[in-house]
Amino acid sequence: MKDLATQPANAGKFQNRFVTAQGETRASVPLSKPETLWFNTGTQCNIECENCYILSSPTNDALVYISTDEVNAYLDQISERGWPIREIGFTGGEPFMNPEMIDMARAALSRGFEVLILTNAMRPMMRRTMREGLIELQRLYGTQMTLRVSLDHYSRDLHDAERGAGSFAKTMTGMDWLRDTGIRTTVAGRAHFDEDEASGRAGFAALFESNGFAINAQSPAELVLFPEMDAEVEVPEITTSCWDILGKRPEDVMCASSRMVVRRKGADHPVVLACTLLPYSPEFELGETLSDAEQDVQLNHPHCAKFCVLGGASCSA
Repeated sequence: MKDLATQPANAGKFQNRFVTAQGETRASVPLSKPETLWFNTGTQCNIECENCYILSSPTNDALVYISTDEVNAYLDQISERGWPIREIGFTGGEPFMNPEMIDMARAALSRGFEVLILTNAMRPMMRRTMREGLIELQRLYGTQMTLRVSLDHYSRDLHDAERGAGSFAKTMTGMDWLRDTGIRTTVAGRAHFDEDEASGRAGFAALFESNGFAINAQSPAELVLFPEMDAEVEVPEITTSCWDILGKRPEDVMCASSRMVVRRKGADHPVVLACTLLPYSPEFELGETLSDAEQDVQLNHPHCAKFCVLGGASCSA
């Protein structure tokens, strides 16, 4: 897997876990308010996007399917550690490729957690067994469950340029079904199409209104617009002095409130990662248990700077 820290734009940076290229103390983030525990359901996906941060594809099984038993083991640990988790998130790959997706969601919902499932709303979600399972979960748990649909742009052409010809139409069919079924739906788009945020949100608002989607395009929780992860763009390293300079706090960064569980191909056990965006960076692997994962996270990657600190993004709802 490619290492963005060694790309030409950031050569020499992000090499030492604790010290920047200029010899300053690197900023770190403690787990101060654990709110979301993510499970990566596996890196396999029904499509291969032009710019996928996790390199998901029909053939990438670097992260294999996680199981309901493994999810339950970590849900038990939440109680044992006393983490104030409110939300369980499922991401991929495409989560509905995992045959145990419905059972895993049910395990979390039945314990009272909110559940967020990220999906492209295409064929894997639209299989009969998955639709029947979602209808049953909706009946039992209502708005406790949310599906966040990846819709890169409100225009067919720009979305399809990222995800392949015909992808927009298939995703819209899935969203129509979610609307008609009454399943709470939000959207994740991309913010790199040479338009300002206001224009982007206005375009999505028009699309949502014309299709009867009950999604507020002005709400950052209902329409998340993620910045592009461009390895060719130089980003600064975040030092301890940056917090005051930027007017931000460590507790505002995503790794202060979340962790992600993955199962690597060939591994005996799942492991816990500091960040949903860095599944292949070994320095962000914290151990096998939630207890292991309570350590501070050094912001030693370009994504830490561009996406989380400077961009202020969050994968949670």
